[in-house]
Amino acid sequence: MPLIKNGSTVNDRWVTVAEDATLPGGDVPVIVDLARWRADRDALIDRAGPVGERLASAELAEEIAEDIGHLDLVALEFPMFKDGRAYSTARLLRERYGFTGELRAVGNVLRDQFLFMHRCGFDAYEVADEEEAAAWSKVMAAYSVWYQPTADGRAWAPRQRQKKEAAE
Repeated sequence: MPLIKNGSTVNDRWVTVAEDATLPGGDVPVIVDLARWRADRDALIDRAGPVGERLASAELAEEIAEDIGHLDLVALEFPMFKDGRAYSTARLLRERYGFTGELRAVGNVLRDQFLFMHRCGFDAYEVADEEEAAAWSKVMAAYSVWYQPTADGRAWAPRQRQKKEAAE
């Protein structure tokens, strides 16, 4: 599956490790699920390589909040189009818990949701094919003004107006 990061398709260096599989040695970046994290937390923290965690849509940001400082990546799952719980989890991770690592959208990641995902704090997207990856730039350029503040840091309309009025 193609991975979009910083607006480009990149090679994914992360390895997803099943709950019962052996962790790769060395400094290979690994992604584990919440159950694996809970079972092997201390060993994962002591690993030489980066560690990421994958949360299913029913798993909450609060469940990993205390461990945010030990994680380099959090992958949030979108199991189907109509399940948007990962949007809320993303905002909580960025805004309430201060997560600054890679926030990756995985699962049913669709181009019509790229912009909303980005606004919630996602900065990496696992997509189904190259066609979806190619649509990224077009989708992201579609809007330039926002009416609500979010985790992506873009200026929103009221702030833009205030700055303009203050400059006049």
